[in-house]
Amino acid sequence: MSWRQTFAALQYRNYKLWFRGQLVSLLGSWMQTTAQGFLIFQITHSPVYLGYVAFASGIPTWMFMLYAGVIADRFPRRTILIITQTTMMVLAFILAALTFLGWVQPWHIVLLAFGLGVATAFDAPARQAFVLEMVEPDDLTNAIALNSAMFNTATAIGPAVAGVVYALVGPAWCFTVNGLSFIAVIVALQMMKLKPQAERPRRTSTLSELNAGLNYVINHRLVRTLVSLIMVVSLFGMAFATLIPAWAVKILHGNAETNGLLQSARGVGALFGALLIASLGRSRFRGRMLAVGSFMFPVFLLVFSFLRSLPLSLLALFGVGASLIFIFNLCNSFVQTLTPDSLRGRVMGIYSFTFFGSIPIGGLWAGFAAQRLGAPTAVIIGALVTISFAFLIYLLVPKLRELY
Repeated sequence: MSWRQTFAALQYRNYKLWFRGQLVSLLGSWMQTTAQGFLIFQITHSPVYLGYVAFASGIPTWMFMLYAGVIADRFPRRTILIITQTTMMVLAFILAALTFLGWVQPWHIVLLAFGLGVATAFDAPARQAFVLEMVEPDDLTNAIALNSAMFNTATAIGPAVAGVVYALVGPAWCFTVNGLSFIAVIVALQMMKLKPQAERPRRTSTLSELNAGLNYVINHRLVRTLVSLIMVVSLFGMAFATLIPAWAVKILHGNAETNGLLQSARGVGALFGALLIASLGRSRFRGRMLAVGSFMFPVFLLVFSFLRSLPLSLLALFGVGASLIFIFNLCNSFVQTLTPDSLRGRVMGIYSFTFFGSIPIGGLWAGFAAQRLGAPTAVIIGALVTISFAFLIYLLVPKLRELY
């Protein structure tokens, strides 16, 4: 482990541009996500609406993301990313304007969340497959880990800043900052000097190209297991994230700043986990690290569900974040390294579809469960399902622990 090894991907100019621009953009995105969740809860006083927003932002995944994987293999990925990032910027400015004018209603937030979900559906497969256009294959795992570190740095800082900004000047400024932050990543993409890509094979029908990606995932046992793990964690384990604004108010009797602190604690833990994985990017026991993360995540989640102290809750969420990033980061890395370049966009489209498509359904059931049974019970249910699936994988797919 060394500083140079941890940040190996930053030796590439294109990746360095991406890292800087995307970090700024993600800080703004987390500010909006945090403020948006608290705003709609403040307007409605109902955790069900938190589920509606999560569902609206994720349902476009089911509608478009598999097709978006095909698009990511057909067209220049940088162009796709510039279009999606510009769309996200416009949507942030619309939400800011509605909030500044005092016109914002719950249905506005839900509708704009749907629009953001459409942009994300086309952004995610291209973003995942674009990494290999910025770095050499030997540093792919490190670049994926640094992407996670970047994301979770924003997760650690963005929500806390959003909580303070929300309390001082209101949510509209959080949305405005997010809109401005997209300029950084759009400029970074424009400044990149990419190598000429190999000519793409002659196109067949969209359905046949999609089937090729689906068949690869279904027939490759390890890839199938990794994607299944992502689905279960996203559907049941990640449901707790939807309830954090309600948890801050109803369980911990806090406010917008409490909400920001809870979000940031998870982000700090995830940042720690991501940097650890980046340092060990070429180690031979990453499969075992994935197994540890798949067990520790639901354990920390169960502990969190019984806590009523803010400091202890922050510590538990640190553990939740660290172990969760072990799952997401290592699954992403293994799927990409096990997939041939010609299928990468489609397979990552399926991977992203599984991840983003499961989260809104998880948010929806968690919102209803929290309304009827209480938020702690909803979190406990999600944790128990997740740990049961981890045991199942441990027993049935031992080769997963041998990956490196």
